[in-house]
Parts: sequence; C-alpha cells; structure tokens
Amino acid sequence: MPAVMGAAAEVRAPGATGGSVVEASGGCRAGGAMNKVLLAVDESKGGNACVSTCLRLFAARPPQEVVLLHVNELGGKSLVHDRISDAELATLHEDLEASGVMKELASKSRVVLEHHRKTLEQGGLTRIKTLIGFGHVADEIVKAAKNEGAELIIIGACRTLMQKLLMGDISKAVANMADVPVLLAK
Repeated sequence: MPAVMGAAAEVRAPGATGGSVVEASGGCRAGGAMNKVLLAVDESKGGNACVSTCLRLFAARPPQEVVLLHVNELGGKSLVHDRISDAELATLHEDLEASGVMKELASKSRVVLEHHRKTLEQGGLTRIKTLIGFGHVADEIVKAAKNEGAELIIIGACRTLMQKLLMGDISKAVANMADVPVLLAK
C-alpha cells in the first residue's frame, strides 16, 4: 500500500478485525481518484483529523464529491446510549422535535459542518455536501455512506481509553459494519 506522507491513518476492509490494512482502490473513476468520500466529523480532535487526512490523502487527485456528516446522539454520550432501542430512540426523537431541541441540535451541527467545509474549501476541495444525522452514531455513519454511495469512510480515532469504555468505540463499530473501506484518522 502506498504510504501517505504525514498521515496517521489506517484503512480496514469491511468486516476486518485485528488491524488488517488494505488498499482502498475499489470503485474509483478513471485515473484512480474516488468518486465520493464520506467524512464523519464532530468538534473533536478526531473531526479535525478526518479533514486534514482527507486533504493530504487526496491532494493530487481529489474525489468528485466529499460528504461531511455530523451525527447527534439523541441519548447523549453515555454508557446507556447503545442500549436505547430503535423504538425508544424514535420516541425520544419525537419528544425532542416537539420541544424544539432538534432545531437547536441541527443548528449546532451546521456550525460544526461549516467549520470543516471551510477547511476543505481552503484546501482546494469544492464539491462538498453536508448531512446531519440523529441517532446511534455508527449506524448513522454506515447508513449515510450507503445512501450517498460513498466509496470510502474517513472517521476520527482519537478517543481516549476512558472515552471508549464510557461511550463505546464508534470507529471500530463503523469499520465492522461498513460495506466500504474505513480509514481511521489520528
């Protein structure tokens, strides 16, 4: 696999475990560039790592489109979030919608997405689509990648051990569920 200068990243094959690394070459348009790449971003160091890794990785051959996704965990970032059923999540979604909290969350998401969009545009990427998701983060990332036809998912892997214990390892869940390669950016 060709080395990427200055990028601390790992590409996992769909369903792969144990750190197996593969070259992300499937589904590329003529000339080897990707058609569509999904970046799962937030306001953390991991979100910034996604964007900077994308800019370095695709400096010479940018993808036709970059999809920026920010997902709001409706149950909050907690130990019990993954235990919330889809029915409970739907009820919570309805309650938050009725109370106006969903508009507030969407507004905060737009701020995060706009920050990352500007960084990508300054780096020369101009075809950028933004999406806001609500629900289980890993599920929403995989669903968005499938719905958008993304050929690669880039996600931050900068959580501390304590964060992984309390909130789960989202990047690992995405790598295990995705049908496309997942690049973990540090």
